[in-house]
Amino acid sequence: MKSEELEMQERIVEVLKTVYDPEIPVNIYDLGLIYRIELSDDNTTLNLDMTLTAPNCPAADFIVEDVRQKLEGITGLKKVEVNLVFEPEWDKNLMSEEAKIELGFL
Repeated sequence: MKSEELEMQERIVEVLKTVYDPEIPVNIYDLGLIYRIELSDDNTTLNLDMTLTAPNCPAADFIVEDVRQKLEGITGLKKVEVNLVFEPEWDKNLMSEEAKIELGFL
């Protein structure tokens, strides 16, 4: 991975860690809701697959729009595609250790 791509990936993860499900005090990245971060060869187009803790999440539109708006604010990204997917189904094993501790699973 080239250093420009690595830097952009780090910025993307940094931004994703500022997005929270309003019902859970842990960011969506540490919750394991981000399944795929794919950048174009020139690092200007981002294609992101994410899920929700439950398919009928009442905050779904809010969360997806928050993700899109924050990612579009990253300098250098010209196009951001946020895809909401439900395969594989999310489960708590996808969470980071910090998230599990925060939520009392460890």
